[in-house]
Amino acid sequence: MAPQTGSTEKERKPVSAFLQLFTWEEIRIHNGRGPSKEQWLVIDRNVYDVSNFSKRHPGGSRVIGHYAGQDATDAFVAFHSDKALVKKYLKSLLIGELAPDQPSFESNKKKSLLEDFRELRCTVEKMGLLNPDSTFFSLIFLHLLVLDAASWLTVWYFGISLVPFLVGMAFFTIAQIQMGWFQHDLGHCSVFRKPKWNHLLQIVVINTLKGLPASWWNHLHNQHHAKPNCFRKDPDLNMHPLLFSLGKTLSVEELFLVVLYNIRVCLMYIPLMGFNNFMVYYWMSRYLESTWFIWVSQMNHIPMHIDYDTNKDWVSTQLHATCNVNQSLFNDWFTGHLNFQIEHHLFPTMPRHNYWKAAPLVKALCDKHGIEYKSKTLLRAFLDILNSLKESGEHWLEAYLHG
Repeated sequence: MAPQTGSTEKERKPVSAFLQLFTWEEIRIHNGRGPSKEQWLVIDRNVYDVSNFSKRHPGGSRVIGHYAGQDATDAFVAFHSDKALVKKYLKSLLIGELAPDQPSFESNKKKSLLEDFRELRCTVEKMGLLNPDSTFFSLIFLHLLVLDAASWLTVWYFGISLVPFLVGMAFFTIAQIQMGWFQHDLGHCSVFRKPKWNHLLQIVVINTLKGLPASWWNHLHNQHHAKPNCFRKDPDLNMHPLLFSLGKTLSVEELFLVVLYNIRVCLMYIPLMGFNNFMVYYWMSRYLESTWFIWVSQMNHIPMHIDYDTNKDWVSTQLHATCNVNQSLFNDWFTGHLNFQIEHHLFPTMPRHNYWKAAPLVKALCDKHGIEYKSKTLLRAFLDILNSLKESGEHWLEAYLHG
């Protein structure tokens, strides 16, 4: 029988031995908004097509798209602690590189600032400031468990007269907010060296100890860090209250853990105080916790510059949208070290116990390049929230009356 000359298998396109060369003009138009909806981004002069991968991106589909058509080098380095693991994904996405006559970043970005920040990043790594202290985080975890236990023991031992009721509620509120700060550390992979251990413990803390979904929080918060205070890209600015309440569809596993949390809390407290008292106890605690969280999380951002994305460099993007609150033992504890918001935004995976060490280095960089490094008292930060809201309200009123 004569051999077949035609192949029955689908022919594969030959892989070019040479990478295609691109200009910034070509990259800029692949921002996900054109007819093709293609999303390209640049990391270390390499050009990647993330159009299809964005849907499978572990950090969420939208966050990677926020850098489509732009240089994402510093954002990529900031978000990913395990570079070797992530680069395995990048190999299949590589489509080319910048042409030799093209600069390594867009023309609107200051070369000296980018180079100095990347040198600072190397210094931070050499100083070990990205390495977590297991003793510190063990004590953090222990103290929030003690607070959680104290809330139940107070009611169990002293009963539900006014004073123990309020003291127990205070313990419960503080435990919940401190769990929130701790799961925030875990979400940024700053507690363990390996991302998988951070993600596993975060599920335990936020799902089973707080009753909230981890994946939804992560996807929103990653976007906030990628483009803080940018309309249409920072969900902290765009989220409608109803959508914030409903969130996104939960996985079966997350739904099970959230339900399990609510069953556990009901079984712990209802036998001690009855259903009606428990409703007051629980929802007042949640109200106080959410108020605490909102004031702390917004004091560093609402008073700062808010605009559409203008594709600034990483340092300018973060510094124009964030400010610090002066350090003290109380401020560190009360805010979960988010009083160092500038350092946290520049180095999202840095463990919080090292922010104060990085702060002088960051301030020196800002002084050198004429960037304002803003730090204020806690009271001033809270007052600035009110002033910003008052100013925004006046603008809306003016537009309504005379627009």
